[in-house]
Order: sequence, then structure tokens, then C-alpha cells
Amino acid sequence: MVEEDKLKENWQTLLLFLKQNLGKKPVDLNGVLFIIGVQELGQGKKFFSKEEKQDLMHIAICKVLSYGGYYELEGKDEEGWPHWKMINPLPNFDLLSQEKLLKHFVIEYFRKEVGLHI
Repeated sequence: MVEEDKLKENWQTLLLFLKQNLGKKPVDLNGVLFIIGVQELGQGKKFFSKEEKQDLMHIAICKVLSYGGYYELEGKDEEGWPHWKMINPLPNFDLLSQEKLLKHFVIEYFRKEVGLHI
């Protein structure tokens, strides 16, 4: 239970950090994944279609799961969009366990890529 409490505490710290730096607190994991996707795409703030938003979330999921050895970057296409390949299958988790795994690696992302100390 201690590990789960630490994850919740770190997640709240991350959400507060994002609110302080973006002026708006993401509502949920999907909002944070969208932010990561935009960051990883590297094309700045712009309008994204619904399909592009889904692609950005996929980019983010692959990026954060790369910290666990599940995905690796194959390269970028001619428009600069990163493409990932699965190198290890994900465990068969229920939805709550999947969310915890993603949150763990999202926090790891902000530690490594942004230098957030949580």
C-alpha cells in the first residue's frame, strides 16, 4: 500500500507542476499524455485534428512505456512524427493496473526529460 500511496502523491505533485507551468491543470491521465505527445512531436502549440490527437496520445504512450523496455523509437516520418515499435509485450493487466503502470512511467518521463524532482 505504501507504493500505491507514493504513486498517488507523486501524481498529484506532477499535476500541480503542470498547472503551475501551463496555467491549467490536466484533468486526467489522457490530458497528461496529450501534453507529452505534443512535447515529443516538437512542432509547438497548434491545432490538431481528432485523429492527430489520438496519434499524439499513442506517441506519448509509446514514449513513456519505452522507459520500461516495451517500445523503442524506429524513427520519424517525413512530417516529423515519431514512429515506435513494440519490443516486449505488455503484461495482461486490468484497466486500473494499466493506469498505474502508465502513471509510473509518466512520472519517470517528467523526471528524466524535464528534471522534475518527485
